[in-house]
Amino acid sequence: MKSVFTAFVYPLNKILIGVLLIACTALPALHAQEDKSTTDKLDYRGTPGVYGSISSVGSDSLANLMALWAQAFQRLYPHIKFQIQAAGSATASQALTQGTASIGPMSRALTSVEIERFISQHGYPPTALVVALDAINIYVEKNNPLERLTIAQLDAIFSITRFCGHSNTISKWTELGVTKFGGDRAIQVFGRNSASGTYDLFKKLALCDGDYAVTVNEMPSSSSIVQSVGASIGAIGYAALGHNSRDVKSISLSVDGEQYFAPSATNIASGKYPFTRNLYIVVNKAPNTPLPLLEKTFLTYVLSEAGQQVVSDSHYFPVTGRLLQRQLNLILDK
Repeated sequence: MKSVFTAFVYPLNKILIGVLLIACTALPALHAQEDKSTTDKLDYRGTPGVYGSISSVGSDSLANLMALWAQAFQRLYPHIKFQIQAAGSATASQALTQGTASIGPMSRALTSVEIERFISQHGYPPTALVVALDAINIYVEKNNPLERLTIAQLDAIFSITRFCGHSNTISKWTELGVTKFGGDRAIQVFGRNSASGTYDLFKKLALCDGDYAVTVNEMPSSSSIVQSVGASIGAIGYAALGHNSRDVKSISLSVDGEQYFAPSATNIASGKYPFTRNLYIVVNKAPNTPLPLLEKTFLTYVLSEAGQQVVSDSHYFPVTGRLLQRQLNLILDK
């Protein structure tokens, strides 16, 4: 299924939210106590000479965050324009390599192939900034009695290969001990399309690098998966945690079948929840060369206390402490 997307354009203090029609893997570092001294040294407010436009191409999982960051940044710099395309993480590295985007949001880490292509074009690697922490969540409809799954069971639902070790494919709810839907109710399965970083990360972590089953309904965005699961009896799907809704509930997961962890803030920050991930903005920054003032000022805002409050308000998790310090050092070329 091909991805078709509508660009989001943000002129003077106004957001035109388009509709995505068809639209990682390092774990986050443990947090130290937050150090705000670095953000005080680099002020994103009232910087002279900030003008122009930012073109963002990349992750659907970060589309909402990008829209909110852009809106807030335009309150400070009303003449700045944003063009945001959110068709999937795979499009970010392509656009940055080809020079058609100034920033590339990604819900996974760059692959070695993507880095090599960028180096081949520019002579140096891209710079990836961690801008938020997230998790891939497993959703079922809110009235489903299922509470938890092992990774092996999840693999048996979503894959054809079962590399995680389950003996049989799981295709009916009774095979998980759920009798509410009757003996013949098949599990309706929803997942992301192949352009998505969430698709790639789930394949690695949940399918043990196996292959998706043909029964998985590929969807253009995390929000469309959550909506589909919430509106379907006997459905299950995976999507970014920030897209939760009142019509679905989250499933706790276990690697060993003994300890189960819900996607809570504590479990995600500690890395106990198995599908924790970093969210990135990737930029083209030559060594020993500062970023253009516009991109530098915007990214400083993203990593500021105000920018990270947007992250928290959107049900993601902010970058803090030493991890935050390292990201700001990348912007400052330290």
